[in-house]
Amino acid sequence: MELDYRLAFEMAPVGLVVSRDRHMVDCNQRVCEMFCASRELLIGQSFLLLYPSLEEYERQGQRMAPILNAKGFYSDNRIMKRANGETFWCHVTGRALERSNPHASGIWSFEDLSQQRPVKADLTSREREVAARLLDGMTSKEIGRVLGISHRTVEIYRARLMRKYGASTTADLVHKLVGAS
Repeated sequence: MELDYRLAFEMAPVGLVVSRDRHMVDCNQRVCEMFCASRELLIGQSFLLLYPSLEEYERQGQRMAPILNAKGFYSDNRIMKRANGETFWCHVTGRALERSNPHASGIWSFEDLSQQRPVKADLTSREREVAARLLDGMTSKEIGRVLGISHRTVEIYRARLMRKYGASTTADLVHKLVGAS
């Protein structure tokens, strides 16, 4: 039996995107469904279209580049944005085809986590970034290093998240962030 790679790409259970210079060159149907957008709308567009804010897009690109350069791949959970404006948690994994120029070309997978982890509060871009790192089990100092801010600033954002989610402890906040509340 001859393998049909195009069919495998199209029918994959996760969203797949081929990228060049942080623009979508090709995507499968699952990406279109996940982001509530047609293939025609997505192809040729910057990944910026899928982020809640320009700041998150820029910071994420800066953060990913050295990791892609060193390891060749990158993976995280983050809040993304559908074409209808709805935000949702998404697991993103990517592989740089040229490690020395990590954004030049790549292959990315997207997995919608909204069933397991609904977004329950209106969060700022920095709150979304801090929430994602809290879910990874990082401390305030670790989050501060990754985001390039002080651990005290991280604690301020964590306190805001706790207020928004009605959480009394960080463990309670994480529990509520994962949608188990």
